[in-house]
Amino acid sequence: MPISEICNRAVVVTAPETTIPDVARLMRQHHVGNVVVTENRDGEKIPVGILTDRDIVVGLVAQSVDVEAFSAGEVMTFDLTTVREDDDLLDALHLMRVHGVRRLPVVNDRGGLVGLLAMEDVLELLDE
Repeated sequence: MPISEICNRAVVVTAPETTIPDVARLMRQHHVGNVVVTENRDGEKIPVGILTDRDIVVGLVAQSVDVEAFSAGEVMTFDLTTVREDDDLLDALHLMRVHGVRRLPVVNDRGGLVGLLAMEDVLELLDE
């Protein structure tokens, strides 16, 4: 089954320079626990990182640092693993296991963001 059939296409994105408090507000506004950090290149939103609520809480708040002093681009996960929308679900699951991630940005053939595959999406599919 191609990933395009089950991935979530309503992805919340932000720019690398967005402040952490603004990222947290985006997460709250959209009721999500992550945002994909993107850069605009040739008319495409290219994923360059991902930032989770856990990254903010464990990486910054628990360290008692001034969250106002950090941007999404400084805190995001840099070694981003992506999958193409026509990739097979089993291949994506293998990547998730190998890289120890629960979310994979889904990209088109130009590298532009088209969706997000989360482990929750896979569990929902299995439950059906």
